[in-house]
Amino acid sequence: MASLKTFRIIALAEATSFLILLAGSAIKASGGTEAIVQILGPLHGVLFMAYAAIAITGRDDYGLTGKQLAWVLVGAVLPFGGYVVDRWFAKRETAGAQA
Repeated sequence: MASLKTFRIIALAEATSFLILLAGSAIKASGGTEAIVQILGPLHGVLFMAYAAIAITGRDDYGLTGKQLAWVLVGAVLPFGGYVVDRWFAKRETAGAQA
């Protein structure tokens, strides 16, 4: 089972690769090079699958309700979503440490 820290790192890496992939797709569509898409496409796919798998298998360990898990998974398909999910988990950790 992956730790929450590992999941947060994957979430940030997935979100970053998604944004770079979107920029690379725009460059490719405007007649530029497609090297960014060729390199980051498969990498982003692996990060996306890891994000989803870790979120689903870690649901109980991370204390997520079904609704929270659904929002975490939505975060994987939205630009900046991984950053929002990471920030949310960071706030939960801080709140838990204060309790």
